[in-house]
Amino acid sequence: MSGDARNGATALRKTAEALTYLSGFGNEHSSEAVPGALPHGRNSPQRVPLGLYAEQLSGSAFTEPRAHNRRSWLYRIRPSAAHPAFTRTDNGTLRSAPFTESVPDPNRLRWNPLPEPAPGTDFLAGLWTLGGNGDVAQRTGMAVHLYHANSSMRRVFSDADGELLIVPEHGGLLLRTEFGLLHVEPGHVALIPRGVRFRVELLGSASDDAADPAGPTARGYVCENYGAPFQLPDLGPIGANGLANPRDFRAPVAAYEDDGNTAAPVEVVNKFCGNLWTAMYDHSPLDVVAWHGNHVPYTYDLRLFNVIGTISYDHPDPSIFTVLTSPSDTPGLAGVDFVVFAPRWLVGEDTFRPPYFHRNVMSEYMGLIEGAYDAKAEGFVPGGGSLHNMMSAHGPDRETFERASAAELRPQKVDDGLAFMFETRWPVTATAQAARAEHLQTAYDDVWQGLQRHFRPVDGRLDRHPDGPPGGPLDRP
Repeated sequence: MSGDARNGATALRKTAEALTYLSGFGNEHSSEAVPGALPHGRNSPQRVPLGLYAEQLSGSAFTEPRAHNRRSWLYRIRPSAAHPAFTRTDNGTLRSAPFTESVPDPNRLRWNPLPEPAPGTDFLAGLWTLGGNGDVAQRTGMAVHLYHANSSMRRVFSDADGELLIVPEHGGLLLRTEFGLLHVEPGHVALIPRGVRFRVELLGSASDDAADPAGPTARGYVCENYGAPFQLPDLGPIGANGLANPRDFRAPVAAYEDDGNTAAPVEVVNKFCGNLWTAMYDHSPLDVVAWHGNHVPYTYDLRLFNVIGTISYDHPDPSIFTVLTSPSDTPGLAGVDFVVFAPRWLVGEDTFRPPYFHRNVMSEYMGLIEGAYDAKAEGFVPGGGSLHNMMSAHGPDRETFERASAAELRPQKVDDGLAFMFETRWPVTATAQAARAEHLQTAYDDVWQGLQRHFRPVDGRLDRHPDGPPGGPLDRP
């Protein structure tokens, strides 16, 4: 990296690390970058302070219940309506639902991390779709994307099809949004609501200078949620506290871009009904000077997740690890859940502590941010991912099963890994590029080979209780 580029990256990181935030998920926030820019007592006065334009951004229908209504008022230098016509542009490796390139696959699938991107690949160009379900035009379902990038965005992107949950695995990001700036590192996530414009700039990591003299790089995962906006899950019998605490979600404070009347053209890319459309603006659309509302971006530190678990026996259902949920029309059935396996203590007595063998009506895509996952001894690496579609049998690999079955059950701290899951109500259909990818592991099924038959029908430890119901081997002809 040249000296000027290195200095620029250092300045960018200092900007990111000095950011301040507003606190609380779902709050009615308000912020102004210039004192007096935010109107008081009304949303759309006849003359907006400082010569700004008032504009409402609605993330839900006007008449949805108040508790679920998402909207923000923006006070900007130019209204969003002031733009030329959009024209179609190439989708690259980005795909959207309905996914019809292949059929849903009942097999268990696992991928290594994405290969290195071509030089000059920004976040948008580096989006690579693994698969998904539903239909963007019907606002149902979700998509799983991965990203790899080695260049900061100069253009601006917005997604009319859904909200974007960004999960970095390598390299920090500075997100410049209409609402302000967000700093997100591996171990954190960022949530960009539907329709919000943003730019992604790369901060890299401490190892980037030595590993890649050309500059910072970034890699991670994205869940594109076409359905109802993510919300915090209900806690039920857990009570008032636990899981992701609302106050730990951080929203940006207002910041704006304005080059006066000499602004250089800015490319704005809009994802609409599965395709990318582009237009050249004569100004930056990130020109919001003040705003208020609850349709806002967030960042969240996954290590702040308050893990709930057993203090007696058995492995709890993984639903207790839900950070955010997108509800469907069926109570308790999510369009998509975002689940994190954060550092925690395991203390269950007479309990197989790793995740148990199971088949699930939900479909699960799992990724790894760092370290190792306690159900897979090898092959599941940071930046990679696995897909277990509905009712596909999965669970710990042979090595993990044997080790956990023989382990001494002392209190154990699990803090050497950070994994997550996108869990969805419908099967995930892989894209053609994912089904044919060179980084698709061809021998994933082998991790369950070698699980031995241990059944002993006559054994002091394993024989049925003498007072129990009758049973035994099936009679064979």
